[in-house]
Amino acid sequence: MIRSDNVGLTSIVRELNLIPSSYIAILHFFKAESWSVTRLQYAWQRYISNHPLLYRLDDGRPVMIGDGVKQSKEGRYMPGVKRLHQESENSSKGEFIFGHMFGGLGVLLGGVSGKLYCVLISLRLHDGLDAIREWFHGETRNEDSHVVKMIKDAAVATRVLGASLLLLDRLYLTVPMLTTLFMFPELHVVTKAKSNATAYYDPKPKTGRGAKPKKGKKVSVSSLFATEAKAFRTFTATLYGKEKQVSYYCIDLLWGLKWYQKLRFVLVVLDGKQAILASTDLTLPPEQIIMLYCHRFKIECSFRELKQVVSGFGYRFWSKSMPKLNKYAKNEASQDKLRKIKDTKAQTNIESTVDAIERFTLLGCIALGLLQIISISFAGSFKDSTIRFMRTKSNAIPSEATVADYMRKNIYQLFRFFPYLAITLIISDKQFSVYDDADVAA
Repeated sequence: MIRSDNVGLTSIVRELNLIPSSYIAILHFFKAESWSVTRLQYAWQRYISNHPLLYRLDDGRPVMIGDGVKQSKEGRYMPGVKRLHQESENSSKGEFIFGHMFGGLGVLLGGVSGKLYCVLISLRLHDGLDAIREWFHGETRNEDSHVVKMIKDAAVATRVLGASLLLLDRLYLTVPMLTTLFMFPELHVVTKAKSNATAYYDPKPKTGRGAKPKKGKKVSVSSLFATEAKAFRTFTATLYGKEKQVSYYCIDLLWGLKWYQKLRFVLVVLDGKQAILASTDLTLPPEQIIMLYCHRFKIECSFRELKQVVSGFGYRFWSKSMPKLNKYAKNEASQDKLRKIKDTKAQTNIESTVDAIERFTLLGCIALGLLQIISISFAGSFKDSTIRFMRTKSNAIPSEATVADYMRKNIYQLFRFFPYLAITLIISDKQFSVYDDADVAA
């Protein structure tokens, strides 16, 4: 939370003025067998689930948001690095990058002011680990896709949070997602459908012999914007801080080739633009589906703050046991090289490096989540003008960057006021003293 540069573990040693040997100790800490990502993730999720600021629907369900994030990495001996396609329309980003593919999961948390944050509760590597998972987890080459892993990560979170609603973008509306979701009845999804989505009406009752039909008449969902134009309803909604007139039409249709699950489709017209939303929960009102989906983008904001404020992707873990990455070979070639490694010690070294990466990013998520909780809980105690210069103050709630800047400037003063806190004693015991050189000289 307090480091001002992004050079991995080195910045932690710098900001806390630790002795140089602490770098090796911190490096071993992230690869230690005494703690795991799963246990820490469970503790963090349990803390968030009991937090009074956790946003819940009228029926008590929390709202989770899931999405993938790609982080560029150039490490030739870093596990999980592969060639990735960059879907972003930003001209400053290359079409293809080398890096890690993460699956992130967050939950909405907010205060009485109406400000909502997406607090990240899970961030796991979702790609490039096929061969590594085969060593210790017995997984086959037909490993679950990123979409299926996202649903399974959310299902694990429901063990702590309880029955929940998950917001996803249109990439995730697939038959594998629905078939996986079918195994977890405590989880429902609200997502966006593609403009060319095709659905089916309910089948007509069949009499006589033969199998009953699974679907009825086929319909292009986007065609309903024209054919059902008179059936659209209008309501006023506060979207992104502004009141908007939203027109919508709601209909329940069967979707998914050879699966034919009933979904609630909500056709939306806002500022002349059309969108199709879909929900697996058929009891949600269409107005609520629209309002909920507007919060999906908050996880993108959390990813940005994770990168820029707490440097959650500033890791540099690698292993000599890894085969050197060939950037001109196909991704499958890297996995084949890993499968040829039979030495147990080398496999363990690579596995511990993967664990270190996931541990580092999870600790970054916790640091960011604490900044967000502090931002909402103590909003009235902060005066932005005294913390950092801001040309334009856009919100009464301070941002994560403002809170981090306050922590950076006042952390040592807090240590001085509370000298007997456990964290203060641990840090001070490992700090570099200015008197050490003088004693040596004497």
